[in-house]
Amino acid sequence: MAGIAAMVLTYVLGTAMGLNNTATFMSSCVAFVAVSLWTDSRITRLRRRTARGTARDAAREAARGSGTEAGAERAAERTAEHGPYRDPS
Repeated sequence: MAGIAAMVLTYVLGTAMGLNNTATFMSSCVAFVAVSLWTDSRITRLRRRTARGTARDAAREAARGSGTEAGAERAAERTAEHGPYRDPS
């Protein structure tokens, strides 16, 4: 959505500056790609930060509850869920 808004804004500015249609279209496309990549980068950073926090919380919980059977079972389940892929054959 932000990329499309940037594209429209760049089109309006390009037209107001007197650029021809080709130049206006090209600058709009460049703005769309730039804003889309920037937005994707921000979303990726947020997801990584959230995943790290969740992993830390899970590790703390596993460390606290590892003395009990239920805590050990939960830690083993998490390890099995997030372990590396192994080919079953």
